[in-house]
Amino acid sequence: MSVSFDYDKALENPALAFDTPEAVLSQAGLSDAQKIEILRRWLFDATEIADAEAEGMEADRPLLERRVALALESLTDGNDVEPA
Repeated sequence: MSVSFDYDKALENPALAFDTPEAVLSQAGLSDAQKIEILRRWLFDATEIADAEAEGMEADRPLLERRVALALESLTDGNDVEPA
């Protein structure tokens, strides 16, 4: 049985749709442009959360942001990785 992938839900909340940022890169059926958009959204979300929790930030937040940025850079050759 094949499980269908919901791009719109992944775009809405990438952290719920994927276990890791790297999983976005290996998701079959997504174009590079779709993967970039998901990763940009994830980076934006992670940055917003980090800003909101500046005082009591969890130790793994900076690592997650870096992992998302690295996955995004692998698709964009290091260009335009800032959240939209």
